[in-house]
Amino acid sequence: MPRHDTGSTDRSPGGVSGDTSSGGLGRIDWSVPDGTDGVILELGANDALRGIAPEQTEKNLDAMITRLKARNIAIYLVGIMAPPNMGSDYAQKFNPIYERLAKKHALPLYPFFLDGVTTVAGMQLEDGMHPNAKGVAAMVEKSLPSVEAFLGDIGSQQK
Repeated sequence: MPRHDTGSTDRSPGGVSGDTSSGGLGRIDWSVPDGTDGVILELGANDALRGIAPEQTEKNLDAMITRLKARNIAIYLVGIMAPPNMGSDYAQKFNPIYERLAKKHALPLYPFFLDGVTTVAGMQLEDGMHPNAKGVAAMVEKSLPSVEAFLGDIGSQQK
């Protein structure tokens, strides 16, 4: 996978394996240090896998967004979709969460983090859920232009 110039961007991954939106909400205030310019917010997949009420996931994400915006931190919201095994009723409640929040808070949105990976053979680990190296490369290739645009917007706002 090619390396990309990130300029003077410092990155600090805040993800926790297996984390839910509730866990993210519980640590958002201390895990995003003062002086942070932007956050890529991608949480909710584990909520869906655990069958957590979509209303709760949305409430947690909304609270995180509200807290970050209160600190003047730019947010790039990354969506996820409910896995098919959760059923259509669950998906109808879960899947629109990210678009609603993006509209409510006027945020840029990458609609589906696993776009082009979940339905393509050879892109997942043996668990059938998580992307393998090839899947990650495809995700990066697909999402990188919009992430770079988000970072560029942050940079232009600081000048």
